[in-house]
Amino acid sequence: MGFFGTLRPGLVQMRVLDLDKTLDFYTNVLGLDEVGRTADGRVMLKGFDEFDHHSVTLRLADEAGLDYVAFKAACPDTLEELKAKTVAFGYQVTELPANGEQPGFGKRYSFKISTGHTFQIYSDVELAAKGPQIKNPDIWTTPPRGMKAQRMDHFLLYGPNVAEAERFLKEVFGMYVPEVCNAPDGSRVAAWITGSNKPHDLAFVEYPKPGKLHHLGFYLQDWRDVGDAADLIAINHLKLDIGPTRHAITRGHSIYFWEPSGNRIEVYAGGYTAYPDNPQRVWDFDQLGRGLFYFSGELIPSFLEIVT
Repeated sequence: MGFFGTLRPGLVQMRVLDLDKTLDFYTNVLGLDEVGRTADGRVMLKGFDEFDHHSVTLRLADEAGLDYVAFKAACPDTLEELKAKTVAFGYQVTELPANGEQPGFGKRYSFKISTGHTFQIYSDVELAAKGPQIKNPDIWTTPPRGMKAQRMDHFLLYGPNVAEAERFLKEVFGMYVPEVCNAPDGSRVAAWITGSNKPHDLAFVEYPKPGKLHHLGFYLQDWRDVGDAADLIAINHLKLDIGPTRHAITRGHSIYFWEPSGNRIEVYAGGYTAYPDNPQRVWDFDQLGRGLFYFSGELIPSFLEIVT
């Protein structure tokens, strides 16, 4: 299939409470590579299978959570089209200069959506100095570490007015919505949204407080890696939330836990192949436990209630 507007989520900036301890988790347990540090002390990271300069930035702060997410546009012309559509939709856009507070990234446009989250869009980014091989390539250049996270994959955001956020992503970003969950009155409770063949690039849950992060997801190769991740969670005394388990929604194999600063992380493998012409999968709210946790069929209170 062709990509419409955005290619993928390409960058997140996370707030962490203990930079050294949390960085040790991201590099040695999750398995990301440290790319470098900014002049103000933020740390840039990437998965071993990512080509772009970096995909995750960690910032020391007094409160854990998410600063912003950024989506890569297909080309500079598409970036300008997305900016114009965003303004026409009604969001105020701020231009951020190339190679500013995110080294390696070109010009970005920043704006806040209905759920209170800050989104950014960009098209130009430098290739990483240490990326996958492209000439007669081996499967990796150095052995993956820890959980062997291949890439930053998706995120689940909590905030108000999910219906508008969903409409924005369809009308402006050219994404589509493979799967939803509705309340008994038909209003939207949650939506899983993608711009590619992945079952989701991001998801939303309706929530009264704006700008909250439920989890940041990283992609692993298969179910065996998810099981190995569970061992590493135990070995490193990380707090487990749920799993290993399987979703009926997206069909992914998954485990959720908290990194040392209290942000929830998911490592994830599998999932169905999405196409924009497929019928939308619809879940009733009273079946959400089965949709999220297919093996037990029960909702876990901590999974719904704890956000950063």
